Amino acid sequence: MVQSASEAGRYAIDTEFHRERTYFPQVALIQMAWDNEVVLIDPLAVDLKPLGQVLEGPGLCVVHAGVQDLEVLDLATGTLPQNLFDTQIAAGFLGLSNGSLKALLDRYLDVSLPKGDRLTDWLRRPLSADQLRYAASDVEHLLHLTDILQAELRSQGRLEWAFEECALLRNRPRNRRVPEEAILRIKEARTLRGISFRVATAVGAWRERRAAEADVPVRQILPDLAIVAIAQQMPSTLDELTGLRGVENRHLRHGADQEILTAVQVGIRMPAEESRAPRSPELPKHLRPVVTLVTAWISQLARDHELDPALLATRADIESLLKGDTDCRLHHGWRSDMVGTPIAQLVAGDAAVAFDGDGRLVLEARSRQPLL
Repeated sequence: MVQSASEAGRYAIDTEFHRERTYFPQVALIQMAWDNEVVLIDPLAVDLKPLGQVLEGPGLCVVHAGVQDLEVLDLATGTLPQNLFDTQIAAGFLGLSNGSLKALLDRYLDVSLPKGDRLTDWLRRPLSADQLRYAASDVEHLLHLTDILQAELRSQGRLEWAFEECALLRNRPRNRRVPEEAILRIKEARTLRGISFRVATAVGAWRERRAAEADVPVRQILPDLAIVAIAQQMPSTLDELTGLRGVENRHLRHGADQEILTAVQVGIRMPAEESRAPRSPELPKHLRPVVTLVTAWISQLARDHELDPALLATRADIESLLKGDTDCRLHHGWRSDMVGTPIAQLVAGDAAVAFDGDGRLVLEARSRQPLL
């Protein structure tokens, strides 16, 4: 199968996985299609490492909404597709706000996907005929759909845009949680201050590392409530630790008790500047109204060009540009010409946003002629 797929010019791939009981996603099924083949791979029965040969080959890998699939493939094979095309991203460049696979297949191929249960246990064996049929349908029509989407994109001069965006998706960091930033995902810890916050940071980082090592959800190592309680009380003995809310005996096994007490001391001694994730500078107050103005204009621009507004520019993109972030994606590629440069002209006072008389927002050269 690996040999055959490696020789194909392109292939479609999808994954089924669970992560309710593990720290990392647990792959349960791999679906692939190329030429006239549709194959389901059982990762519980075979080693997936050889699949890396296909991913690292010259063939085009086609996915749909592949963010999580790439994470799964990276963990399972140790590599990622060298060439990637995501049909959901492609749909966004054609102005399709509903880019679900079901909607695209219905629109372009008049194909109805079999109904599936989103709560299906894909790790159960044997899988039923309906489960196998449903899984296969996720890749069965992807290559045909790709032909149609690429033809439309090419006719509109946007095919390279789509490939550029897919390359950004491929290169996005994944499987790289920073332990010291884990505390920022605990809602109850947001009110902590000073040493208490630093202790919570240290204990949260310990929990993250231990969960990754054991490949179990972080809540099984220590619940959020326990981390907040530990941060507030800062226990120095086992008796003090076991008396805290949320801390149970099962959380203290295999040396975890002493490791938690050590983490508390680490937090107490932690310099204040190390207890928070680096933050980008605040947006200057005089530029905050620009974000609202530009967001409205971008929505109009997206409608005019039949683009998904989120592909054109997000609020975070706009703020990043206004802060002077040189890595902002509005500084690069097609977005720079369509969005980045016009926004810079607007902020410099050389352009203005106006209604065109028909209810549309337009960006035009500033007249510098005040009405009042």
